[in-house]
Amino acid sequence: MSVIIDSSNIINSYIPVAVFLVVSLLMPPATMTMVKLLSPRSKSPNKYATYECGSDPLGDARIQFNVEYYLYAIAFVLFDIEVLFLYPWAMVYIGNGVDMVTAIVEMLIFIFVLLFGYAYLWKKGALKWMN
Repeated sequence: MSVIIDSSNIINSYIPVAVFLVVSLLMPPATMTMVKLLSPRSKSPNKYATYECGSDPLGDARIQFNVEYYLYAIAFVLFDIEVLFLYPWAMVYIGNGVDMVTAIVEMLIFIFVLLFGYAYLWKKGALKWMN
């Protein structure tokens, strides 16, 4: 059995890739040039003034926030993302006809890991709000 390779067919299959590459390389400079040529320009000093919700800003912009805000935010994101894995997990096991005992054991392990992380945060005092 011999395999015949049609080189013109292979080249034709790369034409869309080449077109995409050319367009993707030309589009950003073309767009930036159009914006530079067509957008209005203002030399007013008011253009560079600080604008904050329609009023002049008061005080320094560099305020130190308590680190507890970040701890709560990170804990929320971690638990939120992990809980988001529950829905795809359920859909995979419902659709594949996997043994339910295996599925429940795996889910209990997953929930145990979540509870272990929650207990660790609680023990470290990351969930305690201080004034």
